[in-house]
Amino acid sequence: MDKTTSLVKQLAADVGFARVGIAPAGEVPHSERLRTWLDRGCHADMTYLSENLQKRLRPELLVPGARSVICLAVGYAPRDEAPGGIVARYARGRDYHKVLKRRCGALMDRIRRVEPGFSGRAFVDSGPVMERSLAAAAGLGWIGRNGCLVVPGLGSYVVLCEVICNLPLKADSALPCGCGDCRECVRACPAGAVLDYSLIDARRCISYLTIEPRGPIDREYWPRIGRRVFGCDACQEACPHNRALPPGDEELAPGRPPLNGAGLAEILNWDHDAWDSATRGSATRRADYETFLRNAIIAAGNGGDASLRATLERLAGRHPELQEPIRWAIGRLQERGNPV
Repeated sequence: MDKTTSLVKQLAADVGFARVGIAPAGEVPHSERLRTWLDRGCHADMTYLSENLQKRLRPELLVPGARSVICLAVGYAPRDEAPGGIVARYARGRDYHKVLKRRCGALMDRIRRVEPGFSGRAFVDSGPVMERSLAAAAGLGWIGRNGCLVVPGLGSYVVLCEVICNLPLKADSALPCGCGDCRECVRACPAGAVLDYSLIDARRCISYLTIEPRGPIDREYWPRIGRRVFGCDACQEACPHNRALPPGDEELAPGRPPLNGAGLAEILNWDHDAWDSATRGSATRRADYETFLRNAIIAAGNGGDASLRATLERLAGRHPELQEPIRWAIGRLQERGNPV
C-alpha cells in the first residue's frame, strides 16, 4: 500500500469510521445486475433510481477529475436487543446521515492538510451512487443474498458513505461472497422479496412498503407487515453473519422511546406535533406522519392487543382517509376472539 493510501485509511479510522476501503472511480461492478433489477420493475415507484444511470455507473462523472472512491462503513449492531421491533434498528438512534456527513467533512479536512491538492465530494445516501457495489469493490465486504453488504466482523448492520476524490489511491481487492448455500434470509423474508442474484423486489419488501409509499399500500401485504411501523430487520436477523457481533457505534446507539422499543399505543395517539417531536433528528423522518399512522394501524391489527380497539375507533373519526386499514385492523382483532 502506498503512503498516501495508508494515511487516508488511518485518518478515516481517526474520525470514527469502522472500515475503509478504496475503489477506482471508473465503471462500478454489477452494472448488469442493476439494469436487470430496473428492467424487472423491482424498484417499484422509486423512479429516481433509473435516472442519471451513467453517473450511477461511473462515479468519475459525478466529480470532475475523480480518480478514487473512499468507501466508508460504520456499524450499528444491536446492543442486547431482542429480535423484532416496530422500528428498524438503523433508525432507532440518531440520524446516521448527519453523523456520517459530519465525519466525512472531518475526514476531508484532515486529508487537505496533508494533501493540499485534494478535492472531493462526500455522499451519504445522496446522489446517484451505488454504495454497496462500490463498498464491495473496495473490499469492505460482499453483497449478500438479501442485497445487504455483509462486512466481516460487523455483519450487515452497517451504514455506508463515500468520498469521491481526485487522489490516485491504491484500490483494494474485492472479497469472495461468504453466503455459500445459506438461504436463511430468503426463508425469513415476510413477503418473499428476496430474489436470486442478491436482488430485492421492492414491491414486496416490507421495508420499502412501510417507508416509501405515501397513501394506501396493497392490502395483500398488510398481514405480512406484522407489528412493524418503520422498516424491517427480518432478513438481517436471520443472517448467520449477524450473530455474536460487537456493539455498534456509540453515536448510532438507540435513543429514547418511541423509536427504541415503545409500544403501538403511543404512536396511535400521536398528533402531528407529537410525531414531529418524537422523530426529530432521526432517520425515521423519511416517512411522514400519515405514513407512520397508517403503518401503526396495520400493525395494531396484526398485534392482537384488544386494548387498542378503542384507540382505532377514535382514529376513525379523525382520519377518514384511513378508514379502510382501521376497519381491517378492528376486524382482525375481532377475528382473534378479542373482547369487544
